[in-house]
Amino acid sequence: MTYKSAHEEVHFINRSGWLRAAVLGANDGIVSVASLIVGVASAEPSARAILIAGAAGLAAGAMSMAAGEYVSVSSQSDIERADIGRERAALQEMPQEEEAELASLLEGRGMSAATAAQAAREMSEKDALRAHVREELGLSEENGARPLQAALASGATFSVAAAVPVLASVLAPATQVIPVVVVVTLIALAGLGALGAHAGGAPKLRAAVRVVVWGAAAMAVTSAVGLAFGVAV
Repeated sequence: MTYKSAHEEVHFINRSGWLRAAVLGANDGIVSVASLIVGVASAEPSARAILIAGAAGLAAGAMSMAAGEYVSVSSQSDIERADIGRERAALQEMPQEEEAELASLLEGRGMSAATAAQAAREMSEKDALRAHVREELGLSEENGARPLQAALASGATFSVAAAVPVLASVLAPATQVIPVVVVVTLIALAGLGALGAHAGGAPKLRAAVRVVVWGAAAMAVTSAVGLAFGVAV
């Protein structure tokens, strides 16, 4: 007989891969391009120079984020596949030793020796490789590396988020570019932090404060550089 619980908890771990890349891309898009615009504007160049700097930062940053995510997550995927290959070979060469290892892992998680041995035997009979990949390597379909998904999420969210300070600088009065960009960016960062926390089922206020504080710090540093040297940074 198959039993099914009437209570099923909602978890968000299956979102961790693309959500991490999306939040990273969006946060980097807003902060880096806004900081670039503020730094350039602090040196008092023309509106044209500010727009060029913002647009160039958006394009370069989006491609850099997408490429970086793809390369990084691909490396992680390569390591995962290599470990799974080694586990597959070990199961073929010494299945009994691997079953004993699985039982030891289960026992270490709180099962009695007899229960762990029985569970390991039943799991091995059903799908030994999957059991070892999950219990020994800590990998599953939900948290496996997906390079293309990470690259697309990061690049797309960077572009959308970076467009916010660029548009703010274009629409702002010529003498108010810095305060307008700073205010709009901080509001966008707060919203981004809350949105990311909501998507991941985490506390919103703490996430919003975290991204706002670091975003403000980044803009302050680049503004100081622009004021100190009087050059675009």
